[in-house]
Amino acid sequence: MKAMILAAGVGSRLDPLTRNVPKPMVPIVNQPVMEHIVRLLVAHGFSDIVANTHYLADQIEGYFNDGHALGADMLFNREAELLGTAGGLKRVSENFDFFRPDETFAVVGGDDLTNIDLTEMLRVHKAKGAIATIALATVADPSQFGVVVLEKNSAISRFVEKPAPGTAPSNMVNTGVYLFEPEILDLIPSGQFYDFGKELFPLLLERQSGFFGFSTDDYWRDVGNLSEYRESHDDFFAGRTAFQLNVPQQSDNLWIGEGCHIHPTAKIFAPCVIGPRCQIGAHAVIEERSVLGEGCIIEENARVSHSILWARSVVEADSELVKCIVGFDCDVKTNAAVFNGTIISPHKPTL
Repeated sequence: MKAMILAAGVGSRLDPLTRNVPKPMVPIVNQPVMEHIVRLLVAHGFSDIVANTHYLADQIEGYFNDGHALGADMLFNREAELLGTAGGLKRVSENFDFFRPDETFAVVGGDDLTNIDLTEMLRVHKAKGAIATIALATVADPSQFGVVVLEKNSAISRFVEKPAPGTAPSNMVNTGVYLFEPEILDLIPSGQFYDFGKELFPLLLERQSGFFGFSTDDYWRDVGNLSEYRESHDDFFAGRTAFQLNVPQQSDNLWIGEGCHIHPTAKIFAPCVIGPRCQIGAHAVIEERSVLGEGCIIEENARVSHSILWARSVVEADSELVKCIVGFDCDVKTNAAVFNGTIISPHKPTL
């Protein structure tokens, strides 16, 4: 089956993390958020995948290549100018012989971290005779999302894109996970910016047919800002979701990659994840809910607590990080103390 990942956006709400890294490549427990999406799609039979790209497109395309390493066949459609969520879908349909005229296809946002049961969603979509089905989650603050009102038969009767605080008609929101019939492509104009939430979904409501919601309690988080990014890691450590990690589990809630050198006097407190080929020096301390990317170096007497370090970061001797995010290839100098900080390199990373 076919699927599209929306991967063209800039990701300004994740600044400064996305100054040198496209949003789909921001790592969640040491793997790009888009890799978690690809694994989900493949697990539910959506192994033919296309992604539209734009901002720092070479990083996405170079990392995933043909997708075979993840069990997928992947294509990329690079947009010179952003065309919006629906406009990007239309461009793919025109540039590639990809979508089949008789087959339902999926569309997933490139920053949607989820384990939604796509197989069950597809079953419901077919049973309803839907043209479009969107997965729905209940949130405390719906003002940053598309808000949905459902009829008893799960048909969508109202859709409000990002309502002002306190005005939302419900707390049920669009997750950015969709199933479409190919006829949806006929409703999207060619060669212009066109958005699902602001244009296509209101058009479906006007037609009053075939537009359904799929309510789910499965895990979902829009990794769209720094707070959500941090909380996605806490979700993992709290067992609210499970990811397929690229490092083996050594004991309960402790993952350590191959080729690590950990000094006998260093202390590591679970839960935490330590990527491959990390070096942890004498009397260094890695405290709970920390993630170290591949090739990180934690020098002697340094302390890392509840922090996320991307690949090849260095924390020099006697430094302390608490609740920090440290980007690719950063060097935290000796005797530094950083609390609730975000540190990035001014240089483009090597992925």
